[in-house]
Amino acid sequence: MKSVCLAAAMAAMMGSAAFAETIGVSMQSFDNNFQTLLREGITARASQVDGVSVQVEDAQTDISKQLNQVNNFIAAGVDAIVMTLTDTSAAPGISEAAEKAGIPLVYLNLEPDNSGKLPEKQAYVGSKETDSGRLGAEAACSLLKEKGKASDAQVYILMGDLAHQASRDRTNSFKEALAAGDCKRVTIADEQSAAWNRTTAMDLTTNWITAGKPIDVVFANKDEMAIGAVQALKAAGVSMDDVIVIGIDATQDALEQWLPVTLMRPSSRTQKVSPQVQWILQSHLRAAKPSTSRSGCPSNSSRRSTQIRTDPSNRRFDAPATFQGENA
Repeated sequence: MKSVCLAAAMAAMMGSAAFAETIGVSMQSFDNNFQTLLREGITARASQVDGVSVQVEDAQTDISKQLNQVNNFIAAGVDAIVMTLTDTSAAPGISEAAEKAGIPLVYLNLEPDNSGKLPEKQAYVGSKETDSGRLGAEAACSLLKEKGKASDAQVYILMGDLAHQASRDRTNSFKEALAAGDCKRVTIADEQSAAWNRTTAMDLTTNWITAGKPIDVVFANKDEMAIGAVQALKAAGVSMDDVIVIGIDATQDALEQWLPVTLMRPSSRTQKVSPQVQWILQSHLRAAKPSTSRSGCPSNSSRRSTQIRTDPSNRRFDAPATFQGENA
């Protein structure tokens, strides 16, 4: 769905829903703190809209499980689907299935590989991930210059799941921004995937400490991993005055930890999640109404059962989204 249609849908649904609708929601993982914020925002907003119910499923970071959940939503004839992808490369097949079934679809938080060529009645809502990496590099460089280490710092990167475009974009833009600025002579000592996980990040950071090389900066693609790095550094007796740790999301857990920098995205706090979720639900509700509505979306009777197929020939496309950052 094009942004103009979605904006009109949102405005039309700002009042209330006078019809019963069911939205199927497949979350990447209930164990992920940020995903939990999104899930809670979705269910809270749905409870405030008359006639709306949500069916929320946990994909447990398993793409096969998530594909089954989406297929079940389609077979059950839900009015809309919201999902955070466990594997962004699966998006083209999911989009095709939802399009054939006539069900509006919104990808949330994790950018699908086909974001630049989404069918009508489909959208991606999330951050511009390259901005988060750039802002992380700018924050790191600013703090390194204060310490007089802009030319010889050792930088370590904790990446997210490499199947996610967000992880690749945040990492690459962080390195590119460092290389283009006043800190272009710093060394990227190592970069490893901790798959968004706090414990894995703690283990990797412990390994870096044990190797005996200096650690000046740890850039984590997500706050959960930044927290793991901080815990490992503290456990090893490393003074936090000597290490810059940067995370992304500004989650409550991160704000309660000692983090020099945590970057906040628009949907990274509860009060920020709610407007985003409201926009999603209202857009979906409008899109799910019969074809006589101004959205021009198909009626339920036009849907047919469709199974998800993954087409390896689909290319990856990038599309911009909103982002803002701040030091915490």
